[in-house]
This record gives sequence, structure tokens and C-alpha cells, in this order.
Amino acid sequence: MEPSPIAAAAASFPSHRGYLNAASTGLPTRQTIAAIQADLASWANAECDPRSYDAVIARTRDSYARLVGVPSTRVAIGSQVSAQTSLVAAAAPAGAEVLVADGDFSSIVFPFIARPGITVRSVPLEALADSISSGTWLVAFSLVQSATGEIADVQAILESAKRHRTLTLCDLTQAAGVFPVDASRFDATVCHAYKWLCSPRGVSFLTLSDRLLPRVPALQAGWYAGEDVWASCYGPEMELANDARRLDVSPAWQAWVGAEPAIELFAGLDIGEVWAHAAGLGNALCDALGMERQDQAIVTWPDPDGEHLMKLSAAGIRVAGRAGRLRVSFHLWNDEAEVQAVVAALR
Repeated sequence: MEPSPIAAAAASFPSHRGYLNAASTGLPTRQTIAAIQADLASWANAECDPRSYDAVIARTRDSYARLVGVPSTRVAIGSQVSAQTSLVAAAAPAGAEVLVADGDFSSIVFPFIARPGITVRSVPLEALADSISSGTWLVAFSLVQSATGEIADVQAILESAKRHRTLTLCDLTQAAGVFPVDASRFDATVCHAYKWLCSPRGVSFLTLSDRLLPRVPALQAGWYAGEDVWASCYGPEMELANDARRLDVSPAWQAWVGAEPAIELFAGLDIGEVWAHAAGLGNALCDALGMERQDQAIVTWPDPDGEHLMKLSAAGIRVAGRAGRLRVSFHLWNDEAEVQAVVAALR
């Protein structure tokens, strides 16, 4: 009997019992490890051709576009979420108001705070939709909160933003790969792939709507932002790509070699099934610990002195402490036995 796609995907990860920390760093598949090792051997043997990486980038961009539901022409590549958020911040007109959520990840908050001439207003996540006004130029938020795993009320936020003609920026870093996402619903999304998409660090994506893309300046333009990449190596003539590629930065090749099989894997899965698996384990942990179900792949609870973090670490279970809370995150490679291991370590 053939294994289910989810089971087959889970089997592609080397066994790492007790690793419950995908929200910090994902794990590589065997295919990613093999791809990086092969590329390293090619480099060591002086066989690398820089142009050969273009196809890797193109395939990975296409896979990501398919995963988040947008055309690849609306996807720009980068290496850091904060740098790509900064491009959106640069598009804000003088005097603009940007609305953010209290305690959201700094990579989608700091670029706006650092931008002179605009106002950043912060409110609780649950108040985000009701806090959008006609004077709000953009609302920026994470679909899944890093510190708590809380899921934003996307529908309410989008409806309010539409009423007030407010642009939207959504960070998918803690969602893409585990939670179903549709980037076409937002004016902009950003995502770093080293967490739930299990890619090497240094692979990130920016998607832009047709109404926002023309407003975003190509402040980081280099040769890889050119319409013809290999004809754009020298100035002063500049012909940028006529789609989101004009916001590309030159890729860290080895990172993208590792990302290609990982993102292709997730693009071929039913992410609703991935979420059912991961959030199901989260609820099983809540049940076992006598907590209210959180219906999340990320389960958190107060741990201000780090006592639970120390107990789990001593038992060889990898979790994280964030904002005074213990954070456990479940992904494809985890199972019920690891839920029980957490319970045993804490008791």
C-alpha cells in the first residue's frame, strides 16, 4: 500500500526525535542535504557555472508561487524579510499611518519605525481590524504570531481594510508550509523559508499586488533585477525587469540549491492536511497537559522563569522560550510519541 503524501513527505526527513522547534528553524529533507552536498562537490571540483543557478531560482520561484497562490511574475526573491519589508516602507507617502500588532515580529515592524516621516500605531492583534481607519495607509501583521502561534483574523482585517481603502502586508513566515495561505488576498506578503518551509537560511520571498507593485521603489536594484540578468552586470544603462523581478536581489546560490527541493515538496502537498496533522498534535498536547485547546501547530504557555524550558532541554527535547512563554511547535516529522515525551518530562 502506498503511503499517503503526508506520510511520504514526513519520511523524507531524517529521524530527529524530540525536535519540536520548527517555529525557530525547520529541518532539512534528505533531498535538500543531497542537493547541497552535490553543489559543494561541484564547487570543490571547479565545476560550478554561475548561469546554471538561474534555472534553480526560476523553479523555486515557481514552486513558491504555486504554494501561495499567485503568478510567479508577482514574486520577488531576497534573503531577509526585514529588507523586503523595507521596500514596502519606502513606498509609504510622507505622513502615512501604518498600523501594526503589539508584539509582532520586528522584521515587519522596525522597517516602518525606521522610516522617517510616517507614523506607526500599534494595537493588540485582536483589535487590528477595528483599528483601521480612513487615515491608515497600510496594516502590517503576521498571519501566525511568532511568540504565541495565534492566528490573525484575516477575514475581518481584509474586510476592514477594503472599507477604508487600506493596503495590507502579511508576514507568512510562521504559516507557509504548515498553514494554508493565499497571498493573492493581500497587497504584499513576505516570507522567510528557513522555518516551516525547511530551507537554508537566506531564502525569502516578497509578493506584491498589481496596485502596490508600481509604487515600490527598486532601492536594492542590482544585476539580478535586470530584465536580462546577464546583460545587466555593468552600468550605467539600467533596464529593470517589468514585473516583480525588478525587486530581486542576487541570490546566495547554495541556499537556493537547498531550498529548491524543500519548497517543491511543500508546493505539492495539501497544506490543509499538514495543518490537520500539526495542529492535531498541538491539541493532543493541550489535552494531555489539561490546557484549553489552542488549535495551533504552535502551542505556548507561560514559563516566566524558564523552568519548563530547562526540564524539556534536560530531557533532550528541543523547544523554545519566547516572550516569557514556553513554545512547542509541531511539523511533519513529529508524532504522538513526542507529545507523550513532553508530558513525561514536565511531570
